[in-house]
Amino acid sequence: MSGPSPAVAEIRVAVRAALTARAALTAEAAGRTVLVACSGGADSVALAAAAAFVAPRLGMRAGLVTVDHGLQDSSSERAGAVAAWARTIGLDPVESVAVHVPEDGTGPEAAARSARYGALVDTAREHGAVGVLLGHTMEDQAETCLLALARGAGPRGLAGMPAVRELDGVGLLRPLLGMRRATTRAAAIESGFIPWDDPHNGDPRYARPRVRHELLPALIDALGDGVVGNLAQTARQLAMDADYLDRVATDETSLDVRVLAGLHPAIRGRVLHRFALDAGAVASALGHRHVDALDALITRWHGQGPVWLPGGVAVARVEGRLQKHGGKIPP
Repeated sequence: MSGPSPAVAEIRVAVRAALTARAALTAEAAGRTVLVACSGGADSVALAAAAAFVAPRLGMRAGLVTVDHGLQDSSSERAGAVAAWARTIGLDPVESVAVHVPEDGTGPEAAARSARYGALVDTAREHGAVGVLLGHTMEDQAETCLLALARGAGPRGLAGMPAVRELDGVGLLRPLLGMRRATTRAAAIESGFIPWDDPHNGDPRYARPRVRHELLPALIDALGDGVVGNLAQTARQLAMDADYLDRVATDETSLDVRVLAGLHPAIRGRVLHRFALDAGAVASALGHRHVDALDALITRWHGQGPVWLPGGVAVARVEGRLQKHGGKIPP
């Protein structure tokens, strides 16, 4: 009997490596559940099929969660079809979760992502899962890097999506970041489920589809197909640098301006960013200009008033220290 195709085998190897590493870091992982986040697209379908094969051979249960954002006609039927297919390949538990995507000012993409991750975390906790597998590929990572570059993001933004991220105590695992989208599509064809393409992924009103269908192909035409892997490699290198600098910054807790002034700007910026979040600033709206304004209280001091951060938080320099200010939001 012939073995799996090269595409299927490659994805199984990647999933095995991710689950083995997770089990080594998670107490009593054997026999516990891992969930696959599956939209019904080719990437997540291929990932789910691989997890159904690999997890039981590692002494783990593989389940699936599909999130219905309610943003398109027949989305609930599509989620139901994904769930029904998942059961046929032995995934258990299988959950179809409907979410409400609010108009919260962050934009439809960000709001949908926030609602989706909230549902994934809640479902993982409900089932005591050791982690949730996500189907992001090398192209997804390259697109993320380009979007961050366009926003003027720093190293942490350019580092893209981490292979492992802890979100509210739940591990989000991305075993396919080193894999091309063509591989996942080839594997999905063998899954027994016909994957679908989310129309939002081709909607030019959104930034990521424009990067996916216009910018990245243009870069490939100009620089060659290796640009995708090079962007992903850049993200990996920056992630390592950012992790190290973040650890160094975590060791610095002083808010004395003389101490802060003596830090390297790369470290001081991270200390100030963490201080702003601890003070109550809204993370999604906190940007470089806010951190730069805090830095001015240290390095460009001329008696200026407090710095106002997203969420109505003010920070002032008082007797040579930075501290949260108790004033009111200015009109």
